[in-house]
Amino acid sequence: MRETIMAAEALARRNILVLTLAQSLGAAGPPIIISLGGIVGQMLSPDAALATLPVSLYSLGLAMGTIPAALIMRRFGRRSGYLLGAAIGVFSGLVATLGIVLAAFVVFCLGTFMAGFYGAYVQSYRFAAADAATGALKAKAISWVMIGGLAAAVIGPQLVIWTRDAFPAAPFAGSFLSQSALALLALPVLTLLRTPPASSAPAGAAHAANGRSLRELLLSPRLMLAIAAGIVSYALMSFVMTAAPIAMVGCGFTVGEAALGIQWHVLAMFAPSFVTGNLMTRFGKERVTALGLLLIAASGAVALMGLELAHFWISLILLGVGWNFGFIGATAMVTDCHTPEERGRVQGVNDFLIFGTVAAASFSAGTLLTASGWELINWLVFPAVALVLVPLLWRLPAVRAT
Repeated sequence: MRETIMAAEALARRNILVLTLAQSLGAAGPPIIISLGGIVGQMLSPDAALATLPVSLYSLGLAMGTIPAALIMRRFGRRSGYLLGAAIGVFSGLVATLGIVLAAFVVFCLGTFMAGFYGAYVQSYRFAAADAATGALKAKAISWVMIGGLAAAVIGPQLVIWTRDAFPAAPFAGSFLSQSALALLALPVLTLLRTPPASSAPAGAAHAANGRSLRELLLSPRLMLAIAAGIVSYALMSFVMTAAPIAMVGCGFTVGEAALGIQWHVLAMFAPSFVTGNLMTRFGKERVTALGLLLIAASGAVALMGLELAHFWISLILLGVGWNFGFIGATAMVTDCHTPEERGRVQGVNDFLIFGTVAAASFSAGTLLTASGWELINWLVFPAVALVLVPLLWRLPAVRAT
């Protein structure tokens, strides 16, 4: 019995290592799209108002890809699904590169939209790490895999710098070609993944062998709170982060100063992952999630104190740390709300709701900033945080008693 437990833990740790490396490669693509999508959009778009459409389409593809990705992984297993996702990532980078070479805005947008489908698989790596883990290792597994995002936060921007002028006749084509190369490198890494076989039961069945129906799951207050915490943490981060560089430049700061603020923000998003798992083990998932939401609210408060460069940078750093605690904590809460038979449906719906909301936030941030200003963007943080923080704090005594 002891040997079996030790073997299972060794397998879980192996999977965590594989997924962390895959995360560092897969999550390095979005910074390329986010940092260059609008610039390339300005170059190729027939209408200046559509310049940020490629970035928004990435978020839309990510949202639309979550349910199909969950169904494919449920039917064929995680490893097969992840290999398919990486193949889509390779193809999406090539399509985006072709769009730049041909100066075809629609083709470029198609490439960034397809990249979102690859992102849907990458986002589920955190769940795959937790699937085979048990006890304290389950919470730490999610946090450890997210450390791969810290490497990605360095890899993505550096690739932009190294490759943006690789083809003088087609500026930035080299950067999107490197995005394709990252996905290609992820393929051999993902072949090392060893996960339990997919369930053969039909996805929509509600009998006991296949767990509760989707309707029953979504009516669970515990799961609803966990999903809501993930939605608020991620959507607010995306909403404020999208608007921040525009607001900084509008306040007279340089593009370089705005970019540096975003870099510190991204580092703050992933650097705490070294301790987030231990914090959840010691203090509980709900408390860490609540702390994350409080930090997101604090970022809004700092932003409202003034328009100096320090206000923007400190706000963005707090926003990044708050996202880390809130989103990882919420993810760990979700893993406690389903059985192995139910996880495909729960994880797919969780990510669909989160990234669907993130896509809406991405589309609306620029418009709202232009219409109403940076101040309103940050005032909207507080009611959204309160909507989840109040019931989360109300639940803490019940968590302590279990």
